[in-house]
Amino acid sequence: MQSFSVLLTGGLGQVGSYLCEELLGNGHDVVILDNMSSTVNICPEKAKFVKGDIRDKKTVEELMRDSDAVIHCAAQIFVTYSIENPLFDAENNVIGTLNLLDAARNSDIKRFVYFSSAAVYGDPVRLPVDETHPQDPMSPYGVSKLSGEKYALAFNKIYGLPSTAIRPFNIYSPRQDPSNPYSGVISKFIDRAGSGMNPIIFGDGSATRDFVSVHDVVDMVMLMLEKEAAVGKVFNCGTGNITRIDELARTVIELYGKPGLEPEFLAERPGDIKYSYADISRAKKLLGYEPKVALRDGLIDMIEFKKMNQAKSTDAQ
Repeated sequence: MQSFSVLLTGGLGQVGSYLCEELLGNGHDVVILDNMSSTVNICPEKAKFVKGDIRDKKTVEELMRDSDAVIHCAAQIFVTYSIENPLFDAENNVIGTLNLLDAARNSDIKRFVYFSSAAVYGDPVRLPVDETHPQDPMSPYGVSKLSGEKYALAFNKIYGLPSTAIRPFNIYSPRQDPSNPYSGVISKFIDRAGSGMNPIIFGDGSATRDFVSVHDVVDMVMLMLEKEAAVGKVFNCGTGNITRIDELARTVIELYGKPGLEPEFLAERPGDIKYSYADISRAKKLLGYEPKVALRDGLIDMIEFKKMNQAKSTDAQ
C-alpha cells in the first residue's frame, strides 16, 4: 500500500488509538482530530494531534487540504445517551459527518472510511445479519449512524468521493473503559470478576452477540484503504460466530481464575436486542478480510491487561 497522510477523527478513542498505531507502523502520516471528550489514550509522538471538533467547519477544511485519506471514527457512541439527548447525538453524528464529507468532496481525498454500526439494523428479523438486512434502528444513535452512512455513500454516487462504510458488531479491547456506564459487556464482566463480584446479566443469558476484537476491526479498515472494491460499499465487521451472554460470563470467570463467582441475573432491559451475529461473506469476498483473533484469546489479553493494571495500582499504594 502506498503511503498516505491520514486524517483520523476520534483518534484518541478506543478504536482510533489502535488504528493510529497501525497506520504509523505501516509508514503513514497521521493527523488526529479529537475533542478529548471521552478518552484516556495518549497521542503517539509520531502523530500530529489537533484538539478540535468535527463540527468546526474551518478546522475540518484546513486539515482536509493536506490529507490523502480520512478515517472517521469520531462520534457520540452511547445508545442510552442518544435517547436522552437526541439533538446532541444528531449534531455530532450527522452534522459532524456531513461537515467532513463536504470538505472532503472539495479536496483530493483518495479514500473516506466512515464508521457506522450494527445498530443500524435494529432487532434482527433474520440471522445471520448481512448487509442487505432491513435497517430499522431502535435508537437515535442507530438512526444517526445510518444517516451518516447514507450520506457517505451518496457522496460517492453524486460527487465521486471514494467513500466506504464499516458496520462493526460488538467491538472489544483492553482499552474499553469499564467505569463508563455505557461500556461493553465484556469489559464490565472482567471488571466485576477482577473485583471479586459476580458478572451481572440482564435477562436469562440466552441473548447472543458477535464479539469482534479491535485488531480485526483495524485489519478491515486497512483493507478498505487499500482495496478499490471497498469504494461505494458498506461492510459488516464481525467474526460470524455466535456467543451466548451467559457462556461469556462463565468463560470470563474461568479465565480469571474466580471459581467462586457465578453470573447474577437481573430483569431484562427494555429495548435490548435478543439475538445477533454477522454475516461477513461480503468482506471476505471483496476485501479478503479474515478475522484472526479468537474470542477466548481476546479475553485472555483483556484479563492480563486488567491484572497488570491492578498490580501497578497495588504497587503505587
